[in-house]
Amino acid sequence: MVARTRRPSVRPFLSNSAAFAAGEDTPRAFLERCLAAFDVWEPEIGAFVTTDLAAARAAADAATVRWRGGKPLSAIDGMPIGIKDIIETADMPTEMGSPLFAGWRSGWDAASVAALREAGAVIVGKTVTTEFAATQPRGTRNPHDVTRTPGGSSSGSAAAVGAGVISAGLGTQVIGSIVRPASFCGCVGFKPSVGAINRGGSLDYLSQSVTGVLAATVEDAWQVGIEIATRVGGDPGHLQLDGPLHPPAAAKPRKLALIETAGWQVASAEAKAALQETAEKLGTLGIEFITRSSHREVEAVEDAIADAFALSTRINDWEWRWPLNSFHERDASKLSRIMLDRIARQQAMGPDDYRDALAERARARSLYAKLAAICDGCLTLTAPGAAPVSLRTTGNPIFAVPFSLLGVPAISLPLLEEHGLPLGLQLAGFAGGDAAAIATARWLMQTLGDVE
Repeated sequence: MVARTRRPSVRPFLSNSAAFAAGEDTPRAFLERCLAAFDVWEPEIGAFVTTDLAAARAAADAATVRWRGGKPLSAIDGMPIGIKDIIETADMPTEMGSPLFAGWRSGWDAASVAALREAGAVIVGKTVTTEFAATQPRGTRNPHDVTRTPGGSSSGSAAAVGAGVISAGLGTQVIGSIVRPASFCGCVGFKPSVGAINRGGSLDYLSQSVTGVLAATVEDAWQVGIEIATRVGGDPGHLQLDGPLHPPAAAKPRKLALIETAGWQVASAEAKAALQETAEKLGTLGIEFITRSSHREVEAVEDAIADAFALSTRINDWEWRWPLNSFHERDASKLSRIMLDRIARQQAMGPDDYRDALAERARARSLYAKLAAICDGCLTLTAPGAAPVSLRTTGNPIFAVPFSLLGVPAISLPLLEEHGLPLGLQLAGFAGGDAAAIATARWLMQTLGDVE
């Protein structure tokens, strides 16, 4: 396969709502346009593990009837959506990117899937994930250049949205699995605050993990997230995604922190220049930027997140003791080398190691929370550069992992490029402040990008 010269484009859904309501378009016609893109792109990118197009068409027909009658179930009634294959579905297998679970069916829907069905969403199929939503790729290719990685672990959702095959896809993130693939595939990636969307029925039992959305637009991403949270809430012990039932109005930030992270040392010159040029442009529009050199609070955060990847890895290793130990006993030959190495690291850890790691994370979160008093959010890159040429890697998560560690909302916006390929601008907010982050993201897209 060779790189395509024709660029894919995303397919927004909410912007069609008025046409649905007026009878000028229908969810079934919208789905057929998506499936035409599926026929073109899916053979090249391999975004789906399985599909049920007959069920999708039936769901789109039902949504069409509701829109014609003026009684849609929600703003996403009829939206074509993909479900990351780490998340259970009653009507399709959930294989989790692992040979251990080939053909496995739980027989029920995860909380997020049940909520989407209640909202009238059209589930096209299960999208490819890396092995257990971790690191080992499972073959999906980037629609902007099929020789390049789409990122991971929400690789299939990102590639399908980026190719215009679906308007949104569910993803999960514990390191960088929503915002990094969104960056590489040219779509929006919305990682909510930890716990904001119910993860019941999703095999990612990790304390930093969160269910989020990859979508064509910021508005589509918010709408999917809020429709789920409204129906099934957040994780036990956490407040659900909080905000209006429709996308928050765009809001211009007053002050932003420019965060380098440890990724600054490995970012490409073009990526750094793109971020700096963006900050300069925003500065001319009256936005003040604070940095590690101007504010000691930012410097303290930079120091606290400098080792975010290693710290997150230690926490994840310990938390993966189960079910990895059970998987190993079942059939170790079907686990990747990456997972076998993780098991070995677990065995070298003890409770005190985990306790210390949690304390270090809590300290970083406390320092970051102090920034909320002096700025409206943080800007940085989503990745060191555009997607690397390889299908054996998911790319470097170094810019994404700090905000997973911190448990705060992070949004990848398709506003930057490197060598003509997508590169996300990352906006991070503060815990529980997802709606405010979305409002800022909408303003950035309206100010810096092409709005559908």
